[in-house]
Amino acid sequence: MDLETILASACRRRILKVLSRTGRVNVMELVRKVNSTYSQVNPNLRILSRESIIIDEHFGRMRVIRLNKENPKTTLLLQALKILETS
Repeated sequence: MDLETILASACRRRILKVLSRTGRVNVMELVRKVNSTYSQVNPNLRILSRESIIIDEHFGRMRVIRLNKENPKTTLLLQALKILETS
């Protein structure tokens, strides 16, 4: 999936912004911070995970999400978000 398609979703943009600020976050806390619902956030997390932009970690029943900073695509997305915010 290309960067433009990934950034086309407002929900995905909000998810990336929150993760860039917090580092790692519990899924339900992420839902609150992006001011959305689990049913909207979860499919977007699957897309970001499939693209290796995020890492989805499980600790028992708790699910924690963080950015995959080793993926060059993640760095490009964060740079693009920064440009979009300032323009």
